[in-house]
Parts: sequence; C-alpha cells; structure tokens
Amino acid sequence: QVQLVESGGGLVQPGDSLKLTCAFSGRTFSNYGMGWFRQAPGKEREVVAAINWNGIYTYYAASVKGRFTIARDNTKNTLYLQINSLKPEDTAVYYCAAALGRYSSDASDYGYWGQGTQVTVSS
Repeated sequence: QVQLVESGGGLVQPGDSLKLTCAFSGRTFSNYGMGWFRQAPGKEREVVAAINWNGIYTYYAASVKGRFTIARDNTKNTLYLQINSLKPEDTAVYYCAAALGRYSSDASDYGYWGQGTQVTVSS
C-alpha cells in the first residue's frame, strides 16, 4: 500500500529556510491529494498546506501563508514543502499525508501518513 517518507528537517535558526521532501510509493501518486501537517509538543496536529492531484489548487494555513510553498512532482512521486523565514513557533514534527481522490485541509480526510520529520527553530 501507500508509503510516505519525509526528509529534510533539522535544527535551524530563525530566518533560515528548509525544504522538506516526501517520497510516495506503493500506488499511483497522481490519484492522491497531498498535505503537510505539523504537531508541536502539547498541541494538536494542524494543517500546514494541501495540494490537489495536479497542483492547480493549493491551501495554506494563515500562519504560514507567504512563507511556505507546497509543490508536487508527479514524475518523481514526490511532494515538497519549501519553508522560508522560519520562526520558533514553526518548531514541530512535520508529516506528509495522502488522501485518495480528495483535496482537503482536514486531517481526517487523509488515509496515509508518513513517519514525520523534526523541524526545530531555535537560536
């Protein structure tokens, strides 16, 4: 079945940039809407961004709009999250997720999840 593997996280300073990558395998990538979510210690999981099957539609949480960019390359079965101007409040485990035949900002619509990659923003 679907497997998702995130990479690209790390320890960075405020103002830095990161590019997270999610490798998709097991099924046809373009059949899935994709999303990035994050969870900080003691907080609920929250949506960061979402993208439909062909990248025509995107969604961003208000807190990240203008700083984060979601993209996908269907020829490489890969989802990306470009993160600029990182803030300490961006510190969280970032998860990619796949939703069969759906474009959604709701975590409950996603059936497949990666293991997460840690992003820590600290000076």
